[in-house]
Amino acid sequence: MTIDPANERVVRNGAFDIAVFEYGDPAAETLVLVHGWPDTHHLWDKVIPLLADRFHVVAYDTRGHGASTRTQRTADFRLDELARDFYAVIDTVSPDRPVHVLAHDWGSVQVWEAVCEPQAAERVASFTSVSGPNLDHLAAWVRDRLSRPTPRNVWQPLTQLASSAYTFFFMTPGLPRVTFNAIGTEKLWQRVVSIMNDTPAANVKLGPTFRRDMVDGLLIYRANIVQRMLEPRERRTRVPVQLIVAGRDVAVRPAGYDDSRKWTDRLWRRDVPAGHWMPFSHPELLATATTELIDALGGAGVSRGLARAEVGRTRREFDDHLVVVTGAGSGIGRETALAFARLGAEVVLSDIDELAAKRTAELVGAEGGVAHAYPLDVSDEDAVRAHADTVIAAHGVPDILINNAGVGQAGGFLDTPAEEFDRVLRINLGGVVNGCRAFGSAMAERGLGGHIVNLSSMAAYSPQRDMSAYATSKSAVFMFSDCLRAELADRGISVSTVCPGIVHTNIVATTRISGVSAEVEAATQRKFDKLYERRGYTPDKVADQIVRAVRERRDIVPVTPESWLQYRVNRIAPGAVRFAARRMKLVR
Repeated sequence: MTIDPANERVVRNGAFDIAVFEYGDPAAETLVLVHGWPDTHHLWDKVIPLLADRFHVVAYDTRGHGASTRTQRTADFRLDELARDFYAVIDTVSPDRPVHVLAHDWGSVQVWEAVCEPQAAERVASFTSVSGPNLDHLAAWVRDRLSRPTPRNVWQPLTQLASSAYTFFFMTPGLPRVTFNAIGTEKLWQRVVSIMNDTPAANVKLGPTFRRDMVDGLLIYRANIVQRMLEPRERRTRVPVQLIVAGRDVAVRPAGYDDSRKWTDRLWRRDVPAGHWMPFSHPELLATATTELIDALGGAGVSRGLARAEVGRTRREFDDHLVVVTGAGSGIGRETALAFARLGAEVVLSDIDELAAKRTAELVGAEGGVAHAYPLDVSDEDAVRAHADTVIAAHGVPDILINNAGVGQAGGFLDTPAEEFDRVLRINLGGVVNGCRAFGSAMAERGLGGHIVNLSSMAAYSPQRDMSAYATSKSAVFMFSDCLRAELADRGISVSTVCPGIVHTNIVATTRISGVSAEVEAATQRKFDKLYERRGYTPDKVADQIVRAVRERRDIVPVTPESWLQYRVNRIAPGAVRFAARRMKLVR
């Protein structure tokens, strides 16, 4: 969705007219958006609607782009000139109050120039920088690393040099202008950007002057890069700065921002698994991150995401994280909740047995953690939706969701009543789907990424007789997670599928067995419970693997040696697995 500007005006700075576009209530706090090359203010078309209800949003075409004055003089694109344009704009649109700024690419580079000026702290209240470093800081970082030539310190500047190799072509006199005039079409550029950012080409919004902007704006490279790399200055700022660092940025490697703390009084850094053009691919993330910083500086409280992004704070690994765990009354769910709480997370626990969930919360509290317990039947979609609404209202959107709740079931398919088969699917599969829909949608809408862990099983890829309902439900969870992982990747939300093997939990002792008498059922439960107990693989070990999966953003996580072996064998020799399944009977 795009919206039309409420006001358009021209701001004069010397010989240059800067086209300015304003949205929202002019009496609200002013948030200025600054684009880079080869964009115009249309870069922000997907971001502005997310901000205009709250802020006086101001976007402008930088000189040489869009409706602003064009020039063929390289000197007109020097950063100090662009910084003067920035101040001319903010002095016009918000003469009496400091502004907040969100800037991308060369827009961010020029705002870095502006916020390092002596008067910046009086005119700029906050600066959210996206994929655009301070060139002086980047040059200083390169020199510092090369002055201490360890393998890592040499490798990092070399990878940055490789990422920036295109700029040498851009600075070549004449050749890039001829090239882009010939092949720099809107369709081709949209396709290139969509591939680099893993987003549909339709999300790449270009202005009507795109082809001229692409060619005319190239002078910004010649005007600044060589001088700043060869003669870096000491540049500091008192303006609070938030870095949004794209992990897959083709232009600036994440390591290039590592020394930013040296030149800022207050710094936040959010690393995002995204490409360079996040205004196209992650508008919700940029809007949310910017708003959270503005709110915190205004005294409205610090969000968990912003708190863990603050550079220089000492914290445990999962401090300022909210973790939601279903089926947390015992076994893997309980141990997972305890594991995350020990690492600093605040945990929300649910279980169909409310007393068991409360007991887990007590255990978390006894170790100094924070936990909240709720009763929940994960098979009830309406109940899960209401639970999610309650949790989000009381505690916020979770950063990590653990869909663990499940039940066991055994017995031949022909002996398993339809209602029993459906019950297993509703809990084991439906519970995962319900949790992902209720909480995952809120995580995606927030736009700050996150992690979902879905508990599957070794049974997902190892068919066995007498386990058709259970294996079917867990196999469906496995495939559902694969699909969900692909869909949520561009939202920055990772999905891990955890597949335990033989783990001693109470799921074995409570597994319903169809087609046998109550006496045989009880005897079989005791038999397998003792077998699993002798196996000696306890739920806390699975919890450790779940924490590792989140830490390392792992996709498929077979847990226990037999689960890992079965996963590999099933991929290499699936026929052998099916052959064995025909000859192994669990229930006799």
